[in-house]
Amino acid sequence: MIRTRAAALASKRTGLLGGEENYGASMNIDGRQISIICNFGLVMIASAFAAAGSPGVLSRQQAAGVQPISRGAEIVVSEFVFETAPFASAHASTIVETSEGLAAAWFGGTREGAADVGVWLSRRVSGKWTVPAEVANGLQPDGSRYPCWNPVLFEIAPGVLTLFYKVGPSPDRWWGMVQTSTDGGRVWRGARPLPDGILGPVKNKPVRLRDGTIIAASSTESGERPNPWGVHFELSRDNGVTWTIAYPPASGINAIQPSILMHADGRLQAVGRTQSGRVFETWSDDSGKSWTPLSLTALPNPNSGIDAVTLRDGRQLIVYNHTAQGRSPLNISISDDGQIWKSAVVLESVPGEYSYPAVIQTADTLVHVTYTWQRQRIKHVVLDPALLKTSP
Repeated sequence: MIRTRAAALASKRTGLLGGEENYGASMNIDGRQISIICNFGLVMIASAFAAAGSPGVLSRQQAAGVQPISRGAEIVVSEFVFETAPFASAHASTIVETSEGLAAAWFGGTREGAADVGVWLSRRVSGKWTVPAEVANGLQPDGSRYPCWNPVLFEIAPGVLTLFYKVGPSPDRWWGMVQTSTDGGRVWRGARPLPDGILGPVKNKPVRLRDGTIIAASSTESGERPNPWGVHFELSRDNGVTWTIAYPPASGINAIQPSILMHADGRLQAVGRTQSGRVFETWSDDSGKSWTPLSLTALPNPNSGIDAVTLRDGRQLIVYNHTAQGRSPLNISISDDGQIWKSAVVLESVPGEYSYPAVIQTADTLVHVTYTWQRQRIKHVVLDPALLKTSP
């Protein structure tokens, strides 16, 4: 058995691995980079240069969830949240840490926008994800049903887990919904619309400021052509009972789905998706009450969702597709100031769709990323941020 430094680190994460150990190594055989993963006593070999198939067609290695681990010791866990499910398509995941452990949710159904699309949730218990359960749908009082979209999990008060999501026929006609759980996501109650004009966090997790203010980064899309997009921020000072809205000044940049970063000097920075081929940014120096006009960063964006988080050591981390077209590769970059970004990890690099990431840092300082995997599954990757090495 091959044991690496990554394996030694992984074996310490008993809370993540359920008491089991993962081992891995990478080697070059006849010019092919080979990854070996030893998990629960089984050895699985995957080629990092396997021939790419058609989108949606899985190789045996892909179907087994085997991923090259030559990226380095920073990868602690790489797994699917589920292997099989009663829905064909899964997208737009969210992840949260509660006192009960991790919970992840996403929308799943026949396809994005189909009436049978609901919000599904799984909890990580004893190192394994529970069987996905549908926790929200778009059933209306008259018997009609609309699709659900973009769930966001957030602990809005101690012991109160909140699920924000959207319901409606399309993004230009959806409305915000919310419901709560007091047992870590097992049972959900009180599904209700958000107040008129409030959508809730449109894709990415809210942030809570030191004074208790919650800021939900949101946005709107129009059914008009060309399709104007707009970013805004919804603020609550009473744990979601009432909300106010802050809009950045007009910039001419069509953007949606912001993610908020918090800087040591008190400034806030939001980054997100655009139609301009690059990630946008906007800044606030008054706790989110006002924002600068949107501008474009140097990071590419293929009109696909991103997420970002401020680490406890003050660094900023972003998960995004580092390309102007398509939704592969899926990357992680790090910045000390939110302006100069350095490459850290490539999570996915083969052709396909790896998109709509969600990222958090848990109490043990590990970084958890979930993302859409080929529109068929949700992938969960855990990283040790102390081991992240960057390059320009």
